[in-house]
Amino acid sequence: MIKIGIVGGAGYTAGELIRILLGHPDAEIVFVNSTSNAGNRLSAVHEGLVGETDMTFTDQLPLEDIDVLFFCTAHGDTRKFMAEHTLPDGLRVIDLSQDYRLEAEDNDFIYGLPELNRRAICHSTHVANPGCFATAIQLALLPLAKNLMLNDDIYVNAITGSTGAGVKPSATTHFSWRTDNISVYKPFVHQHLAEIRQSVRQLQSSFNSGIFFVPYRGDFARGIFCTVMVKNALDADELYRIYREYYEADSFVHVSEDPVDLKQVVNTNKCLIHLDKYQDRLLVTSCIDNLIKGASGTAVHNMNLLFNLKETVGLRLKSSAF
Repeated sequence: MIKIGIVGGAGYTAGELIRILLGHPDAEIVFVNSTSNAGNRLSAVHEGLVGETDMTFTDQLPLEDIDVLFFCTAHGDTRKFMAEHTLPDGLRVIDLSQDYRLEAEDNDFIYGLPELNRRAICHSTHVANPGCFATAIQLALLPLAKNLMLNDDIYVNAITGSTGAGVKPSATTHFSWRTDNISVYKPFVHQHLAEIRQSVRQLQSSFNSGIFFVPYRGDFARGIFCTVMVKNALDADELYRIYREYYEADSFVHVSEDPVDLKQVVNTNKCLIHLDKYQDRLLVTSCIDNLIKGASGTAVHNMNLLFNLKETVGLRLKSSAF
């Protein structure tokens, strides 16, 4: 069994991570750390876990008892933790914050998008999980970058559910504001742009065009619906061939000739991709669950790779029929 510790256990991504790991046949959660909730049952915070576990939060960190440590912490807190603690030799780390996603001299974390870095993840110790918007957008772009086809500006619109803003209430996550409403935030300057550009350049080093990204807050709890528009001269049949070839070895990305929607991916680790071609424009639609494929599901996928398990173990999650 893989012995697991979780730091920052009270947020939405932690709740999804715990839910997935409780159903994973090769995983055992040893501790879930949350100083503010120490002594409380996990199910008192993550109410969907009622009947699933009697575990309680702890303020202790028995790092010697685990094989892998997940960080579901606020941005900046993982770096602080790593600076203040000495981790046991060989302890794997999977960080769901943005602290280590960008390459730097002092950063030995592998960028944890399996559809881009599967082999490197398998041989790593530290993994930086991608951002949720970044996951949906990159999966729409990677086959084009692999074939050196991103030579013009890229235009992206993506709408996310309220869980993307985290568990802490704010003016723009309050139900009475969010319901029956839609709004733009951080247009053109969203923090995930840097990791998207980094990944595109990993496959197409010549890429130097603009990525014009407009994120939206949506009137729903979970999911990301993303459309990406680029110039491309190929016909639809050839583009579908390129996308299917790129993802043929991937278990969770599915290329569909039928239009796709959020209900097909919510509560799953799937990404669905659909292509539309009009004259010299390609429209790529990409849908994911922001908390699973965009966060905790990919984190467990990375864990499976780190421990040489079949990548789908514990992640065959089903979408609702309605």
